[in-house]
Amino acid sequence: MKLYSYFRSSAAYRVRIALNLKGLPAEIVPVHLVKNGGEQHSAEYRQLNASELVPTLIDDTFALSQSLSILEYLDEKYPEPALLPKQIQQRALIRAFSQNIACDIHPLNNLRVLQYLQNVFALSEGEKSTWYKHWIELGMRSLEAQLTESNGQFCFGEQATFADCCLIPQVYNAKRFNIDVSAFPKIESIYQHCMTLDAFQQAAPEAQIDAS
Repeated sequence: MKLYSYFRSSAAYRVRIALNLKGLPAEIVPVHLVKNGGEQHSAEYRQLNASELVPTLIDDTFALSQSLSILEYLDEKYPEPALLPKQIQQRALIRAFSQNIACDIHPLNNLRVLQYLQNVFALSEGEKSTWYKHWIELGMRSLEAQLTESNGQFCFGEQATFADCCLIPQVYNAKRFNIDVSAFPKIESIYQHCMTLDAFQQAAPEAQIDAS
């Protein structure tokens, strides 16, 4: 199994966590999103992923993009330990929470959007930071409100799920941009707990072979 990844990509980070939680070995193939104009735009990589984004998972001859689809695939093909509970309503809540991050928060703040704001609209670094902070804090308020039943260790239930795979990278990014998440105590508590676990530590950007 191979995972085409960039160390700071939130989407790739989600998949790295899931692979670690399941104990699935995967060769990490770095795709640098900034160097050389962005290696994701190369003709070679475009053959794997027409969207020119990371991650891309290769399992034997099967290639799959989109982090949440990859998480679903891994959970169905390699069901233990499960990253979704059996109870249908709880599964739906976890999917909704994960999509809040992957579909609502992250797309507004990913690299290509920030580059577009800078290159086309000539936003300064300060203005980009204001943009980033606004959408992160708006999204975090929604996420915090969905975590009222959390035990403060994981988002839902007694073990890590898709929700934690998605939340931890988003909090990491918020902290990297100096956003204070202490206003969201459940989120902060879950982040601090998950980052004591090997599966999350080994998936962290600083632990990747392409970290720089």
